[in-house]
Amino acid sequence: MKTILSIVIFVMSSISFGQQLTYTPKNPAFGGETFNYQWLLNSANAQNSFKDASLQIDDRSELDLFAESLNRQLLSQISRALIDDQFGDGVLEPGTSTFGNLELEVYESSEGLVINVLDITTGEQTQIVIEN
Repeated sequence: MKTILSIVIFVMSSISFGQQLTYTPKNPAFGGETFNYQWLLNSANAQNSFKDASLQIDDRSELDLFAESLNRQLLSQISRALIDDQFGDGVLEPGTSTFGNLELEVYESSEGLVINVLDITTGEQTQIVIEN
């Protein structure tokens, strides 16, 4: 029985064929098919639990957005008028000006011309230095 079994195994192994196994990567960054890129990206994004705060949907109403846009335009016009008044003759005069919630202070220092912009309501301050 053992001899018959060993003969059968020997005959089967002599007529069986094998082939070479090859590895092909899926990721196009490592030599894989370029058409897999979008599928891999979508799969990674679906598994990503972290969200970018800058991409969050703004839940403010259209009226709030319009009011914010209008405020920006008005502040832009005021600042343009201030610059035209101050730079009209090419000289920026030191002094303090208030526009709504913003207070502008212009003075000369050893570093050059300094412009301080202060938001009165929040206390935020920005300083612009124009070197001589």
